[in-house]
Amino acid sequence: MVTAVVLIKAETDKVPELAERLAELDGVSEVFSVAGQYDLVALVRVRENEDLAKVISGKMRKLGGITSSETLIAFKVYSKQDLEAGFALGLD
Repeated sequence: MVTAVVLIKAETDKVPELAERLAELDGVSEVFSVAGQYDLVALVRVRENEDLAKVISGKMRKLGGITSSETLIAFKVYSKQDLEAGFALGLD
């Protein structure tokens, strides 16, 4: 599984509609409306690196209302569930 975090700047009046449209795309697992430099953050989870291009460049970037984006590809995903599972198995 390949995970990417996509930081999105959007036209202010299109943020809610854009967030909903992003969340409907295959490969997009979550979309957050955030404060700060970016307007939205989308988590993309796909099987292979090539699929990132299909989702991000092929679908996501073609949606109206996005003014710019930055994609961060995750090397490893750490989660509370992973940590709890490790402790349950007695791993250090």
